[in-house]
Amino acid sequence: MGALRERFWELPLGALTRAEWEALCDGCGRCCLHKIEDADTGEIIDTNVACRLLDTGTARCSDYRNRKAFVPDCLRLTPAVVATVSWLPQTCAYRLRQEEQPLHDWHPLISGDPDSVRRAGISVIGRVVSEIDAGPLEHHIVVWEPEDEAEDDL
Repeated sequence: MGALRERFWELPLGALTRAEWEALCDGCGRCCLHKIEDADTGEIIDTNVACRLLDTGTARCSDYRNRKAFVPDCLRLTPAVVATVSWLPQTCAYRLRQEEQPLHDWHPLISGDPDSVRRAGISVIGRVVSEIDAGPLEHHIVVWEPEDEAEDDL
């Protein structure tokens, strides 16, 4: 990975290098969870079912580099994608920066501690099941805690 500029996370998404883009991710794992779209309303409903590649104990992709080969519908986040999808969590660093908002205090780039995401209750670590074991998505609908009230004082 290339060198990271000081406070790069305050730059517009389009100005980030690839290394900075990857480092911006807080590692919560929520973008790797299956969602259900209501056919009538278009509403996106959250589940606690993780992609088969998501390590549920670390909230990290077990084969990030080759994920598209195993999960063809895995969506690679880019500034254009972030600007158009509505299902990214309110706490997502990509979404926050797209909306010109600062990162939360628990974000590892701010806190200096990668475990602060879990302690803030944002990470999916220990809270999800793999799609391999889940069964019907409809049995796994969840409502995550209000994301805009995530603890900022960790």
